[in-house]
Amino acid sequence: MRLGIIGLPNVGKSTLLNALTKADAEVGAYPFTTIDRNIGIVEVRDERLDRLGELLKPEKLTPARVEVVDIAGLVRGASKGEGLGNRFLGHIREVDCVLHVVRLFRDENVAHVEQGIDPRRDVEIINLELALADLDTVAKQIEKTRKAGKTGDAGAEKRLEALGRIEAALNDGTASAAAREDDEIAGVARELFLLTTKPTLYVANCGEEDLSAGQREGVRILEELAASEGRGVVVVSAKSESELAELSLEECGRFRAELGLEEFDAATVVERGYCLLDLITFYTIVGTETRAWSLIRGTPMVEAAGRIHTDMAKGFIKAEVVSCDRLFELSSWEAAREHGELRIEGRDYVVQDGDVVHVRFHV
Repeated sequence: MRLGIIGLPNVGKSTLLNALTKADAEVGAYPFTTIDRNIGIVEVRDERLDRLGELLKPEKLTPARVEVVDIAGLVRGASKGEGLGNRFLGHIREVDCVLHVVRLFRDENVAHVEQGIDPRRDVEIINLELALADLDTVAKQIEKTRKAGKTGDAGAEKRLEALGRIEAALNDGTASAAAREDDEIAGVARELFLLTTKPTLYVANCGEEDLSAGQREGVRILEELAASEGRGVVVVSAKSESELAELSLEECGRFRAELGLEEFDAATVVERGYCLLDLITFYTIVGTETRAWSLIRGTPMVEAAGRIHTDMAKGFIKAEVVSCDRLFELSSWEAAREHGELRIEGRDYVVQDGDVVHVRFHV
């Protein structure tokens, strides 16, 4: 899973990356401190994997990993190339899920490109640029599909109808909802890597004083906007979290108590990302390694095998499968086999959350 951090310049995107991944991305008080992407890795917290490690005692225990990408700030006119907008919009197309950072903190030393705190305006600027970029993509596809129709492409008419519905939804600001409610629109949106239909979580980036004093007017506005779009909000002081990330757990807990800050960590954001993308976790035993993998719910076994290694998908024979819960009850893989609990599943089996899998394949 790749999470992309977006927003206007100087809203705290790089600071959030540092807080989430304990990276050391440059943070500046001026626009476009970030031009090239900053990338960090978060290991997914997983109690089931820890228990599997205790049970199976593998030489190597590998958690699922999430890549977090800090994408340079977008500005008005980004869809027309302003502020290297075309390049930055291209970076957004490459991620699975979007963390849209909205600035609520006040700091006279950090310039605001729009001259003041206004979460509604800031969200609308970004969303408009994403929609304009998508409209351009869809318009090009409509023209291409019309030409294909004239050459006898049997599927052109149906595709044009779907593209027309997407275009209408983009024009009235309902593309995200349309993709959730219409599988055909969702499929075309994925194929075209549309920006507005990507699962999105808003990050309200507050100052310490706002978190501790409960001054949440900006958060309320953002929550209303998110609710109207069917999206969620997480509240954080990225600056505080970035500083706390450098402390020991004991020191971190003490400072949280003093500042009145709620518990926040990368796992919170990752879990929200999992929900947005409807991901599950399955586990593999390959040689001396037990490993966790994230997977879109509904994925067949042969595709899951391909995630592990392309040879496994090409030469797939069968998979031995047992649920984590049953394996914990039986205490070992050998016991699961002896009790007949290892199910033999074929390539079309839909992998379930918590499945422990051993793939049989030939090269």
